[in-house]
Amino acid sequence: MPLYEYYCQHCHGIFEEIRQIREASEPSACPVCDGESARIMSAFTAFTMRDGYPRKIPDKGTYWHMGQEVSAPAKRLIGNTHPELLKPKPKPRVTKGEVADRSEKMRSARSDVLYKDKWGLNPQGRRSVKAKKIKPQRKVI
Repeated sequence: MPLYEYYCQHCHGIFEEIRQIREASEPSACPVCDGESARIMSAFTAFTMRDGYPRKIPDKGTYWHMGQEVSAPAKRLIGNTHPELLKPKPKPRVTKGEVADRSEKMRSARSDVLYKDKWGLNPQGRRSVKAKKIKPQRKVI
């Protein structure tokens, strides 16, 4: 049997009563003052279960994760966040000073390599094979 809500005008009380459908429209006696009470429309929520989750009716086919709508249930959470809700973090923008520092470092590194190569030094600053004097071979006639 369904559950109905009734409102009593004498004591301004709202109460529920389980009655048969055929007796639903008839007034009911108030449990407090025994006066006649009219039936009122009550709000209700209907839901069904799908994939182990309660679903509202009508169902849009979407799921909810921590108050936000997603298209599918999470198979794997990344830091308690649904994968659809993760937004990639933007790369930090490079400032003009950082660009100047980088170009200066590259310029000095290149000139350092050219200098060491010119004088026959390896990257550690030691003499390389290039720096050894090679005696010219005598021509034999």
